[in-house]
Amino acid sequence: MKSEKHQVPADRIIGGRYRLIRTIGQGGMAQVYLAEDQQAEQALVADKVLRDDLAQDPEFVRRFATEARAASSLSHPNIVKVLDYGQDGELRYIVQEYVEGSTLKDLIEVRGVLPWQLAVPLAIQIGLALEHAHRNGVVHRDIKPHNILITPDMTAKVTDFGIARAANSATITLTSGVTFGSVHYFSPEQARGSLVGEKSDIYSLGIMLYEMVTGQLPFDGETSVAIAIKHLQEMPRMPSSIQADIPASLDNIIIKCIQKSPDNRYADAR
Repeated sequence: MKSEKHQVPADRIIGGRYRLIRTIGQGGMAQVYLAEDQQAEQALVADKVLRDDLAQDPEFVRRFATEARAASSLSHPNIVKVLDYGQDGELRYIVQEYVEGSTLKDLIEVRGVLPWQLAVPLAIQIGLALEHAHRNGVVHRDIKPHNILITPDMTAKVTDFGIARAANSATITLTSGVTFGSVHYFSPEQARGSLVGEKSDIYSLGIMLYEMVTGQLPFDGETSVAIAIKHLQEMPRMPSSIQADIPASLDNIIIKCIQKSPDNRYADAR
């Protein structure tokens, strides 16, 4: 049986250019390495090596090239820049700028509740990143705290544009292998397996902002299906009923973002 992930030894050079230094993370789709770009004055980059099963799926590889090309065209201070992508033997990889810091999920787990005075500026930065991507025809489809990097100076940077779509095409369904972490943040239209557009990202941003300011996920359950049904059928408690200092205006913004119908959400991420 083949392993789902390549365990690539340190010091290996990928694509004739990127010398792997050490593993710095692991996601549902890739192993992430700190690497040295030997053609850019020893600049450090993050090199994501895709899982074996994805790298060997011809349809995924075709979509991945298309999406990586689109993601590489994005240039925004709140988006992790895609620098390169390609193939080295059986390895498929994507190279991104290296960002020092931790994920937003890590920040929430350490701090519990984020003061709304901190959470709102982070959400604004994420919204600006989404607005830029949407204006350039790129929908993320997997907005969640795990895909937001936070630098030491509290700059938010969205990562993994394009990878979710390459893995799931235009839809995510309950039987498509969507990761358990993602289902907490995905939109009702994703739960239904419908076409996914820009307003799906806005919904996920609203769910994420709810979690930041309350320390709680608005929808939870024992299975992905149970959580998805809540996205489709239920509305959560008002955030201010959990944290009394949350302003009514912020309550309204979050609830507007997470309306069941895309038509009832904000028109764009700004």
